[in-house]
Amino acid sequence: MVNPPLRDGADARTSMPPDSACPRIIGVEEHFLTPEVRQAWARAGLDAVDPSVAFHSGVVEDRLLDLAGQRLALMDETGLDVQVLSLTTPSLHDLGAESVAMARHINDMLAQVIARYPTRFQALATLPVCDPQAAALELERCVLSLGFRGTMLCGRVGERNLDHPDFTPVFDCAQRLRVPVLLHPRTPAMPVRQAYYWGLRPEVDAALATYGLGWHYDAGLQFVRLVLAGVFDRMPELQVILGHWGELVLFYAERLAAMDRVSGLAHPIATYLRRNLHVTASGMFLPHYLRRAAELVGPDRLLFSTDFPYQYRPGGDARRFLEHCGLPESAKAGFAHGNWQRLVGGAGGAGAAR
Repeated sequence: MVNPPLRDGADARTSMPPDSACPRIIGVEEHFLTPEVRQAWARAGLDAVDPSVAFHSGVVEDRLLDLAGQRLALMDETGLDVQVLSLTTPSLHDLGAESVAMARHINDMLAQVIARYPTRFQALATLPVCDPQAAALELERCVLSLGFRGTMLCGRVGERNLDHPDFTPVFDCAQRLRVPVLLHPRTPAMPVRQAYYWGLRPEVDAALATYGLGWHYDAGLQFVRLVLAGVFDRMPELQVILGHWGELVLFYAERLAAMDRVSGLAHPIATYLRRNLHVTASGMFLPHYLRRAAELVGPDRLLFSTDFPYQYRPGGDARRFLEHCGLPESAKAGFAHGNWQRLVGGAGGAGAAR
């Protein structure tokens, strides 16, 4: 397997964020890709069944593969001081037994990148979720030995949604280590796409099933299923992150609350939104979405992210949004970095970049 190139740029001693009166900004949903994962997707035939795989081409692919010079330059341009790196969707969810060794290799490579740029990068563990026991062990290794800050999961694994009992070891490990799980969108299953996202034009079908709507329904439903399956009753300290201002869930919180009378849960659904959920911007820099999220989960559960490279826009976009987002200064600092640092404050071993 081949590591992505560490392209020449400023080295770890001199690659520092630019001076600014604004708070330090940590982006918690910032993606990468490696050539071996790209090749593994092709071997598994994902190019033919998952339209999101085709999105990883051209300039986007170049930026995903680059874990040094160009990435750092674009971070500086937009105003992002730190990226928390995660393997892009669909990650290793469809790669079977080979993903166990692949995950370990990817995480070791990321640890090397962080060691080279300790002030600029942190990481979320890549897990071989087809084998939940192995995934839990890898998460533990990544947090305790490599200093990673949590993990990212991309929705269902085969026919299993994330609330399936098979995945209990992964969530139990995350709770025990006090690290968050970012639930990232992935393309809905083929029967769902054929029922709801099919029959327009091929390019429109693909967009509707992914970034237009399907990705976000899929990720939001994974969280709702975790709630309704009682995962947070059994694991009350488990913390989950949803991107894109809550993957539509927050905008239907009132309708979800109507299920309280039938859910059989220990608490109203609103409790889990404020106790177990953090939300992040994912580059959707919309102040009215931020206000809605703050009302429902609380300002101390807002996290910053740019969804690099998919939402990258030139012109100091990230820092400008923070400056004009409408939050008071104390909450602005929390949104920029403080809430993330508090969330993962107990995580990480010798490799952690504080």
